[in-house]
Amino acid sequence: MGLLDRLFRSSRTVSVAQAKELVLFGATLVDVRTTQEWRTGHAAGAKHVPLDTLQSTSAGIRKDRPVVLMCQSGVRSASAARLLANRGYSTHSLRGGITAWRSAGEPLR
Repeated sequence: MGLLDRLFRSSRTVSVAQAKELVLFGATLVDVRTTQEWRTGHAAGAKHVPLDTLQSTSAGIRKDRPVVLMCQSGVRSASAARLLANRGYSTHSLRGGITAWRSAGEPLR
């Protein structure tokens, strides 16, 4: 199994740098925060699917690509990652959430 296969087949917590690398190689970035939180700023290119929505539907998230989930601090994204992993997705939760994303100097919209 190659490096990318190992990265994409696990369900784990990742750093901002690892999340960016996964997205660069085709992973989908999903923000599971509330609509109000999303409006305060979100990662460029992220798809917005609040956690409560994700509990009843996968909201068009492609199953053939890895998914990097983010929230405010990493707690809800870890729950979302487990939820999607149980449905057969390859998932990763961003450690530290949007707070870590901002601290790393990544742009917000």
